[in-house]
Amino acid sequence: MIELGVNIDHVATLRQARRTVDPDPVWAAVEAHLGGADGITVHLREDRRHIQLFDVERLRDLTQIKLNLEMAATDEMVAIALDIRPEMAMLVPEGRQEITTEGGLDLIANASVVQSAVDRLKSKGITVSAFLDADMNQIRHAHAMGIEVCEIHTGPYAEVFYQQGRDVDKPAVQKELDRIREAGELTQSLGMRFNAGHALNYFNVQPVAAISGVRELHIGHAIVSRAVFFGMREAVKEMKRLMREVSTP
Repeated sequence: MIELGVNIDHVATLRQARRTVDPDPVWAAVEAHLGGADGITVHLREDRRHIQLFDVERLRDLTQIKLNLEMAATDEMVAIALDIRPEMAMLVPEGRQEITTEGGLDLIANASVVQSAVDRLKSKGITVSAFLDADMNQIRHAHAMGIEVCEIHTGPYAEVFYQQGRDVDKPAVQKELDRIREAGELTQSLGMRFNAGHALNYFNVQPVAAISGVRELHIGHAIVSRAVFFGMREAVKEMKRLMREVSTP
C-alpha cells in the first residue's frame, strides 16, 4: 500500500526566519505521525538554511517512524548519516543558489563520488535512495551502483499540470505522467523500489498516486502550507486520504 513521507524542512524555515526555537520540527514530526505519516523526510543542506544538525539528531532520537535523510553525496554528509543512521539516505543534487532542489541527481556525471557514498552508506545497513529525473539511463546507472530506491522527480509533471489549467486529461500532462510511469516500470523491473516526489500538492497528487507500483510519495511544502491554517495532523490526514483513495493495492 502506498505510503506518505512528510518533508518538514519548511517548519525549520519558519523557525530560522527569527533564529528562535519555534516552531519545532520534532513537534511537527510527531503531529505528522499522528496524522498518518509513514515517514519523516528532512534535507540537511550544506548551507544549513533550514534543518540543522541538532534537528536531525533529535528526530533520530525522538520520532517513532522511519527517517529519510536527504543529502548531497559529500564526505561531510556521509559521515553525518553514518553517525545518525537514518532508515534511508536519499542522495540529491545541491546548489547554493537554488530555492529548492531543481532536478534529479546526475549519476553519470558524478559516478565516482556517488559510488563511494553508496558503498559507505550500505556498509552500515542504510537503505540508499537517489532522486532522479525520469531518465532511463540514470535509472540503469542507479541499479549498477547498487542503489536500492529511485525517487522519480515529479516537478516537471507538476509544472505542466499547473500550466495546463490543472486539467489532467491534457496531452502535455499525460505525457509527463507517462514518463513517470515508464520510469517506475523500469525501476521495478530492475528490482529497485519506486518512489516519487517534488512539487506534489492536494490538487495534483492523485494521478501520481494512482500509478501502479509507486511505494512512497514524499511531500513537504504543500503539507506545511496547509498546516499553517489547519494544523499538521489534519493536513497530513487529508493528503494521505487523497493518496489512498486512488492507489492500487
